[in-house]
Amino acid sequence: MYLKLADYVALRSWKNVEYALYIKGLPYAQPLTRKQANVLLLCDGEHDIEADETVLGLAARNLIFSCEKGDHPSAWSAYKKYENPYFPKMNLMVTGKCNYNCLHCFNAADNAPLMTEWSFEDLCDLFDQAQECGIYALTITGGEPMAHKRFMDILREIHKRGMFVEELNTNGYYLTQQILDEMKGIGCHPLVKISFDGIGFHDWMRNRKGAEKITLDAMKLCIKNGFDVKSQTQVHRKNVQSMMPTARVLCDMGVKEMRIIRTTEVPRWVLNAGDACLGMEEYYETMLAFAKEYQQSGMEMEIDIWQFLRLHPQSGSFRVVPVSCADGEYRDTFPGCRGNRGMVAVTSSGEIVPCLQESGLLQQLGISFGNLHTDRLKDLLSSGQYLENVCATIGDVRKSNLKCGGCKWFEYCTGGCRAMGLLYSGAKKDFCGEDLTKCKFFENGWYERVRDTLADWKNLSPVSIV
Repeated sequence: MYLKLADYVALRSWKNVEYALYIKGLPYAQPLTRKQANVLLLCDGEHDIEADETVLGLAARNLIFSCEKGDHPSAWSAYKKYENPYFPKMNLMVTGKCNYNCLHCFNAADNAPLMTEWSFEDLCDLFDQAQECGIYALTITGGEPMAHKRFMDILREIHKRGMFVEELNTNGYYLTQQILDEMKGIGCHPLVKISFDGIGFHDWMRNRKGAEKITLDAMKLCIKNGFDVKSQTQVHRKNVQSMMPTARVLCDMGVKEMRIIRTTEVPRWVLNAGDACLGMEEYYETMLAFAKEYQQSGMEMEIDIWQFLRLHPQSGSFRVVPVSCADGEYRDTFPGCRGNRGMVAVTSSGEIVPCLQESGLLQQLGISFGNLHTDRLKDLLSSGQYLENVCATIGDVRKSNLKCGGCKWFEYCTGGCRAMGLLYSGAKKDFCGEDLTKCKFFENGWYERVRDTLADWKNLSPVSIV
């Protein structure tokens, strides 16, 4: 019988991934056994295949279908091999321009507004390059990405190439019914991540009168149209008491998740807010009190407290974020940062960076890994300093940083966040500096305090040495 790949699956291989399947709408490729791959390579409408256990198993999963001879898979589904290592995602800052002038913008090295922006023509070329490297899912961000005059055309070009927009980061100002209808019309249905910095404080943070109402209305509109919404909420000394009332408002609206982010000491925020940053242990203290109150509130919205806790009220469980590897999970070969290893980050000026949260600091330190206005993406993903950085393993961090490597907590925290390590440990340019926030977390007993405070819920990150 003749078989072909289902239209919603695509057979791929990369330098370090022999064979895998992309499934439409899922950002990460699914692994395949050699037997499965050998069958799928023949599912092209040209080979007469005998049914065996592997064929029947793939058919039962609706990955392949019988067809007439000569009925070929779609151009997207057909097998493609990439010479570069596997990178499934791109976090793309299409513009640095913004209709707001937020006090805490991490993309900026100072208070000057960012004016860099990708031209539409250069973006189309970048999308071609991303397609040629096997990238599938994109996060579109800024600045304010919807301020780009060709915003909808950008989304169309991504989907036209068989890639998809997984997430859209926006302040919500430009979201309208017409825009959402156009997005649905091209099959673009991302998670909409909208910045909202607390009841009574959002206008101040965003430097724009009326921003709070505009943002809440945008969230309601997205939810009404069937888009999942995630709130990205900055927390600092000025607004920390508004977190619970804000959570209640967002939960009642139907927001899927609230992410609470400690406003960090990036250059612009320090200029504008002085000592408004919560110290790390102050942050842990206030957020643990919030977590306990939230646990008892009956609300079911997911909560992600940056670098600290994830609360899953529907399952009655929590995860301690500083525990990268729970008991028995540690491997030297794990990526130093799993996020950096899976997602290529690109700034509005074309710089390729390990993560966009580092971009302002890297600019301030004069560190560049390459620029996609002059360098080809495939080259930067095949060799050089960028690849070495994002492919560094936990074992590499352990060898490069003797303080971390000799710590009894290392196999749990794995050295912490690489961006935080760069920020807090003397800006070591090997990116293996210790994340001092994790040192404080474990050395000062915060793991035990979290575990005991939230004991009514299941702990998804057990640690045995405390």
